[in-house]
Amino acid sequence: MSGGESIIEGVIASGGQRLDKALAEASGLSRERVKALLGEGRVSLSGKPASQPSLKPAEGTPFRIAVPAAAPAEAEPQDIPLDIVYEDKHLLVVDKPAGLVVHPAAGNLDGTLVNALLHHCKGQLSGIGGVARPGIVHRIDKDTSGLLVVAKTDAAHEGLARQFADHSIDRAYLAIVAGRPIPPAGTVTGAIARSNANRKKMALVEDGRGKHAVTHYKVLEQFDDAALVECRLETGRTHQVRVHMASIGHPLIGDPAYGRTPPRIRPILAAHNFRRQALHATELGFIHPVSGERIRLSSKPPADFRTILVEFSGNR
Repeated sequence: MSGGESIIEGVIASGGQRLDKALAEASGLSRERVKALLGEGRVSLSGKPASQPSLKPAEGTPFRIAVPAAAPAEAEPQDIPLDIVYEDKHLLVVDKPAGLVVHPAAGNLDGTLVNALLHHCKGQLSGIGGVARPGIVHRIDKDTSGLLVVAKTDAAHEGLARQFADHSIDRAYLAIVAGRPIPPAGTVTGAIARSNANRKKMALVEDGRGKHAVTHYKVLEQFDDAALVECRLETGRTHQVRVHMASIGHPLIGDPAYGRTPPRIRPILAAHNFRRQALHATELGFIHPVSGERIRLSSKPPADFRTILVEFSGNR
């Protein structure tokens, strides 16, 4: 063992599964992390290098994974206010405001949720994703508000990642969509992948590239040209609610990427300087990965979202 790496050894529990899935179940690492380690040549089966995620080893095959030490995080701690709705020594849940980017990237190298978390947690965030102290298990878009769970420890990160992978996390969003959804309740199913036409957007695809995605929606309140809709996610894909609602002809109002806001609604948004998709992560439920306690949290939409709702209610 070198460079501070750790070794995970064991045997494949059952044959016939893809290697990445079998190793994720046996090691506690996320499936994406396993794929990355396979690509880096850090996995062996029966003493021989293995790199193909789709390989299907036999039951009882011994494996060895060399997990490198987490690299230092590039992000710096910044004293940015956080609305924390739950916290213990293993994890915390943040009510993220619209406009706050989750993770540093090109164009947003600081001023992100990660920078704020590094300051708040004084560096005590999970490094299981391969970079020290990020803690991020899932993300919501910059201009979407609402609840986001963050791991402080590797044990919490592993347990939460498993729940996201098996779709047992309860997540509900409130969205204001254009038009009158008919039927007023239903399920949208469609694989989502990055758009070939615009790499900054996601799209429904049927060419085998996409990830299976399911959204259950229900109209909570109907207005003249819009509706307040609850969307419950059976899966969690990038831009899932935005893509799925647009696919049935009811894009989120204010969404700059996936649909046009009806002309009669635009003056309302302009009057209140509402320049984002009307989407709020309102409910989050999961099993605490360490204590086993059932955690269920809720968040009311922020002031800008509520103001638009009041406007629509008064214009019926």
